[in-house]
Amino acid sequence: MTASPGLDTPLPLPCGSVLPNRLAKAAMTEGVADQHLHATERHQRLYGRWSDGGAGLLITGNVMIDRRVLERPGNVAIDPVPAEGEPAGMEALRAWAREGTRNGNHLWMQISHAGRQSPRYVTSEPVGPSEVQLELMGNYARPRALTDPEILDFIERFGSVARTAKAAGFTGVQIHGAHGYLLSSFLSPVTNQRADRWGGSLESRARFLLEAVRSAREAVGPDFPVAVKLNSDDFRKGGFNHEECLRVVQWLNDEGIDLLEISGGTYEQPRLLGHSGDADTASEPGAVRASTRAREAYFLEYAEAIRKVCRCPLMVTGGFRTRSLMEEALASGELDVIGLGRPLCTDPDTPKELIGKRIDQAVNHEARLRLANTGWFSPASPLMPLKMINVLGAQAWYYQQIFHLADGEPVDLNLSVLGAFARYFGDELSTAFWLRRSG
Repeated sequence: MTASPGLDTPLPLPCGSVLPNRLAKAAMTEGVADQHLHATERHQRLYGRWSDGGAGLLITGNVMIDRRVLERPGNVAIDPVPAEGEPAGMEALRAWAREGTRNGNHLWMQISHAGRQSPRYVTSEPVGPSEVQLELMGNYARPRALTDPEILDFIERFGSVARTAKAAGFTGVQIHGAHGYLLSSFLSPVTNQRADRWGGSLESRARFLLEAVRSAREAVGPDFPVAVKLNSDDFRKGGFNHEECLRVVQWLNDEGIDLLEISGGTYEQPRLLGHSGDADTASEPGAVRASTRAREAYFLEYAEAIRKVCRCPLMVTGGFRTRSLMEEALASGELDVIGLGRPLCTDPDTPKELIGKRIDQAVNHEARLRLANTGWFSPASPLMPLKMINVLGAQAWYYQQIFHLADGEPVDLNLSVLGAFARYFGDELSTAFWLRRSG
């Protein structure tokens, strides 16, 4: 009889690679690239620290295939190159990969395009499947609909960047098809209103994602990990829903991917940050259990259904904090890899501490990261600007901790949400200005 997998159990992948354990650092945007959008010593320092922390897999933040449309200033962007060539900044990528794998773990590059979710201070012309604007505090311009040749070019770029990642020493790639970014926006009927081969039916809306995966696989070969991040649900009325997710997972089975990570939400419904929208905007598969299990791992309900159709290893990210729930989820077979994000921003040794059973729970700062617990200034405020300051302020708090780790400094646990919010936008605007002057 085979023993149930534990946190320290290796995981063989379909391509033949093996993850040394079942904990992964999920992708978190770093924002520490230089003025040329190349990797820096800050990436080396940050990922070296996370490598020492004991996770079997580290997934980078967004590495962009298009330097004109970024998720935020400070993203790494890689220009397309011929199959036999190398992009600028290759030595910096190699150094990043070396430091990020120094503890024997995997380091996968997350390959992405921001699509319409690129703020005005980064670009005045974001792009998307259709001209559907992101209405969020006036911070996003109306996107331009991509042409057919542009989509085909981007598909080639996913492959080109995957090839570069492999050549630089990264041990795998993840195609980002979640959270409302470009590939995700093509999946949603709300943002994809096209009438050509890239829109309409789910099969047409999923074509871009599937072609991007094929491009990456062709570029790296059969023995190199290719993963996909996919929304379990967009959590908005009329959007990409759970039933459609299950169908896309079945199509991804035929593409031979090595790991599927499920998450959920978009900028308008940021469930990925632990904040849900109104009840009538979600298409939840049954009532959420009133239990610690459901409150802590808020995508686990969706994983149960996805597990039934997914033929590759499954990773779930979002909310996991207690070792007991992580062990329970692995033992039950609901998932194969547990993604951790925010705890590693302040406590990068969390994976090895959990695996070594020296801690029973990862740190959880979220409960105090708000302007107020109740009322108009709380995350439940009826005023969208105040609600978003809470959401973005908490997110910014973690960004600031990432900066401290990248600079080799102690984290700042005393930083306030409002202070983090102000620093974040100050950093973003100054970096964007610096990029424009440099470019």
